Amino acid sequence: MITKHPGTGGFVDVGTVTAQLLYETGGARYAGPDVTARLDTVRLTQDGPDRVRIDGVRGEAPPPDLKVGRTRLGGFRNEVVFVLTGLGIEAKAALVREQMAEAFAKSAPQEVRWDLVRTDRADADTQETASALLRLVVRDPDQAVVGRALSGAAVELALASYPGFHVLAPPGKGAPYGVFEAAYVPQGEVEHVAVLADGRRVPVPAPAATLALDDVPQPAPPAPPPPGPVRRAPLGEVAGARSGDKGGDANVGVWVRSEAAWRWLAHTLTVDRFRELVPESAGLRVTRHVLPGLRALNFVVEGLLGAGVASQHRFDPQAKALGEWLRSRHLDIPEDLL
Repeated sequence: MITKHPGTGGFVDVGTVTAQLLYETGGARYAGPDVTARLDTVRLTQDGPDRVRIDGVRGEAPPPDLKVGRTRLGGFRNEVVFVLTGLGIEAKAALVREQMAEAFAKSAPQEVRWDLVRTDRADADTQETASALLRLVVRDPDQAVVGRALSGAAVELALASYPGFHVLAPPGKGAPYGVFEAAYVPQGEVEHVAVLADGRRVPVPAPAATLALDDVPQPAPPAPPPPGPVRRAPLGEVAGARSGDKGGDANVGVWVRSEAAWRWLAHTLTVDRFRELVPESAGLRVTRHVLPGLRALNFVVEGLLGAGVASQHRFDPQAKALGEWLRSRHLDIPEDLL
């Protein structure tokens, strides 16, 4: 049973708990050092205001290895954001990219990434809403390559590039960035100690029985929903979502509240449909995990976050808002669910 803690505010319901269960998870097996929880056995029911009953949960022996995080220096990173205003946004962006490529010809960074963010609107009533952002990120093991070489090239374009040239801020000298990697070590190699309230330290031996974390067979899908009229609407009108990072991978958990909505979601939000709604996942491995007891699907997108949050690979480096983006995408949704 989960009950709202006094003073925390907010209403605790099945959706709130489902969001917590799907936060930064992978498949149906959720491993810890002492036990592996089977998320596909969890059942949630509303048991009154701010009370959610959790039952049916099964556990298994923990895995033979423990997952540990390792962070190392990946190199040096720098960025500059060009502001493109008014007409000819695509042409202006192409000109800057061509000019910067020429500037990098003598000493090109190991990694160069461009992102054009179309925040501009036609006939805008403010200059800011008439502008798009062109973001350049460079990485290299040598700080000099991403430092003065980048800042000099970008600033020197000021009087010889597109009309209205300016940047959000001049680039600096380049900053170090980290790379997060996951590794595995045998259970017995890590000291496990319980510290009690009186200060006593009690060693906890490694588990005698372990079980490898193999994928759980996908459950049979529910019966498909009956045909009927549909309306184009955001996925978030009928579904909740929670997303986060797992090193360089991202996960998005999506759930619904009714059995009718679950029948629609399970048959509609396939891996192919997910790729359509989240084009950034194109070319990456996407795995769908089905959790019928939670009326939920969990998607893991491998490599979406590059080398992890410290590398700042994308606009939202921890994928915290990836689920909200997915909820904003439009689908044909049965009218009776809306």
